[in-house]
Amino acid sequence: MQAKATLEDTLALMRDLRTRCEWDAAQTHDSLRPYLIEEAHELDDALREQNVPQMREELGDVLLQVLFHSVVAEQHGAFDIGDVAGELIAKMHARHPHLYGDGERVAWEALKARKRASIEDGLPVGLPALHRAHRLQDRAAGVGFDWDDVNGPADKVEEELREVREQIAAAPVNRSAHGAPQHDAAHTAVEAELGDLLFAVVNLCRKAGVHASLALDKANAKFSRRFSAIERLAAERDIDVKTAGLAVLDALWDEVKAGETTAEQR
Repeated sequence: MQAKATLEDTLALMRDLRTRCEWDAAQTHDSLRPYLIEEAHELDDALREQNVPQMREELGDVLLQVLFHSVVAEQHGAFDIGDVAGELIAKMHARHPHLYGDGERVAWEALKARKRASIEDGLPVGLPALHRAHRLQDRAAGVGFDWDDVNGPADKVEEELREVREQIAAAPVNRSAHGAPQHDAAHTAVEAELGDLLFAVVNLCRKAGVHASLALDKANAKFSRRFSAIERLAAERDIDVKTAGLAVLDALWDEVKAGETTAEQR
C-alpha cells in the first residue's frame, strides 16, 4: 500500500514547481488573488452539495493557494510556512486561554474587541453584505450590545416591517415607463427602511443560531428547485409559463410543494 502524502510532500512539490515551471515561477501574491477567491467558491459549492470526493479535491486546491503564497513569501525573504503555522498556533492558544494557559474562558469576540480600534477593524472590504451584517452584530454582541434572547430581534423585525409598510404607504415609489423604480427621495427612504429590515432579520437569524447567508442560500436552492419543477409540469401540460398568469403558476407551485411534502413523509 502506498504511503499517504504529507504536508511536507506538498510543500516540496510547490517549491519544485516554483523552480521548474515557468507559469508557477512567474506568479506573484497579486496575480494569485483571483485563484484563491475562485477556489474558495468551488470548495463552498462542494460543501453545499455535501459532495465528499469534491470536498477532498477542492480542499487540495485551497491548500495549493496557501502553499503557493507561503513559498512566494519564502523566496522573497518575507516569511515561510513555519511562520504561517506559528501564527495559527499562537492565535488558537490566544482564543483558548482556558485550555492553553491559566486564563478564564472568554468569548472570542470579547477577546478580539480588546485589540480592535473600531467595530469594522479587520473586516474584509469585499465581504458579502449578509456576512458582514452578521459579523458586525457578532462584534457588537462581544462588548455586550446584544439582546438577551431571540424575542428582542423578533420584535425588532416586526417593528422594521411596520416602518417599511408605513414608508411605502406614505410615499409610493414612482416607476418609469419601463417599470424600473425612480431613484428619488421616496425610493431612497424605502431603500433605507428595507435595509433596516434586512439587518434586523440577520440579527434574528444570528440570535437563533442560524447564519443568514446559509439560510438564504438554502432558500434560493429550494426556490430554484420548485420553480424548475413548475416549468417541467407546465411543459408537460402545454402551459406557457410566460403567459399563464399568477393564478395558474401559483396552483402549480402548490402542487409541487405538496408533492415535496408527500415525498418527505414517505
